[in-house]
Amino acid sequence: MDILNSILTFIDYNFYISLFATIPEHVDTDTDTSLVLSSILLSLVIIYFASKLGGEICARIDLPPVLGELVGGVTIGISILGLLVFPEGMNTANNSLIMRFLQFSADVTPENIQTIFNSQGEIISILSELGVIILLFEIGLESNLKELISVGPQSVMVAIVGVVAPFVLGTLGLTYLFHVDIIPSIFAGAALTATSIGITAKVLAELGHLSSQEGQIIIGAAVLDDILGIIVLAVVASLIKTGQVEIFNIAYLSLSAAIFLIGAIFIGRLLHPVYVKLVNKMKTRGQLLLISLCFAFVLSYIAQIIHLETILGSFAAGLVLAETEKRKELQDVIAPISDIFVPIFFVCVGAKTDLSVLNPTDPNNREGLILAGFLILVAIIGKIISGFTIIGQPELNKLAIGVGMIPRGEVGLVFVGVGSASGILSKPIEASIIVMVIFTTFLAPLLLRSILKEPFLATQKQKIT
Repeated sequence: MDILNSILTFIDYNFYISLFATIPEHVDTDTDTSLVLSSILLSLVIIYFASKLGGEICARIDLPPVLGELVGGVTIGISILGLLVFPEGMNTANNSLIMRFLQFSADVTPENIQTIFNSQGEIISILSELGVIILLFEIGLESNLKELISVGPQSVMVAIVGVVAPFVLGTLGLTYLFHVDIIPSIFAGAALTATSIGITAKVLAELGHLSSQEGQIIIGAAVLDDILGIIVLAVVASLIKTGQVEIFNIAYLSLSAAIFLIGAIFIGRLLHPVYVKLVNKMKTRGQLLLISLCFAFVLSYIAQIIHLETILGSFAAGLVLAETEKRKELQDVIAPISDIFVPIFFVCVGAKTDLSVLNPTDPNNREGLILAGFLILVAIIGKIISGFTIIGQPELNKLAIGVGMIPRGEVGLVFVGVGSASGILSKPIEASIIVMVIFTTFLAPLLLRSILKEPFLATQKQKIT
């Protein structure tokens, strides 16, 4: 949700702040705090159970485990069981089985249970964000900065085409084929530009293709896509608010993104000797892990305050530390931390997915489903053609590169949140964007599994032998 926090600076809406109300005077604060903790512990038990069950099932039928985590999230979320529900939209404590169980077992008043529900949702969302920060830090550690630089031109081309093609096709198609007003069309087209780097990176890692040339191009392009997505969202947000594009905001975001990434990598490389020396001199347990996480969190904080994504900071930190002699040791110690926090992110993405918009028997959904069919087609084609913009290099799996850019995931949901808050989107348009996000998020892991059948490392060993 860090993109949303950044963009709200431009569009000046207060709904996100008012979502979490102050605790009423008559509430017993000590009791309320203990019950919030209880609800979080119950939520984590359910999240871990759903992630492991879903992941194990998918692993045993030769599907990416991350898909199982997403499905597990959908199962326990608002769409099916209603165990893990977040205070977004019209959801209240009554929609959450955890809250109803807590109210029944602890005899909590309706006023208190709503406060607990709001607090629980906020804290779980923060843990989810921490999960994706750690995921991108781990992905940075597994990436190779020199290889990323070597595939830089290809990544830039893939990212630009992957943003421009779906945006233009989506906007023009909605305007001229479906006669949607221009500003909602532009917004829907902008939502098509997103790429979920977290989902794609996890799938590539599970398939053993993260260090392949295709994997490095996808990761580089996805990082650039995040930056371009922030800029596009800022432009559309200012267009919604003022009716005109604020050039200063575009220039500021573009410049700050370039300075941040280049500066973080350059300064980080200069500090390599200091980092290694500090870790080696410390005698307490966990020094490598904590010093490294501090570095990642500082870069994430800097990225956040200059209106970029926190994950760009953690990814840059991983890239920098991957060039030190502590890389392998750090990968080993970060893995258990990743196992704790990363599943929260993927399960929460699934839990926030509302499948009710897919119900064709509801007349209110039918127009949205028709529009969604068009958006899904554009979302897939627009990203796939980006992989084929790389000229030459016939050895590259260009289809895999394009497919790797397809999932919209949590990034697409942020677009929906901003559009919904602005009031610019009609119900059919909003539903169509949600359906597009759902479909692309679940489709990409399946397609990548079928396209990238053989792990990259295994292929390299066969070539050597």
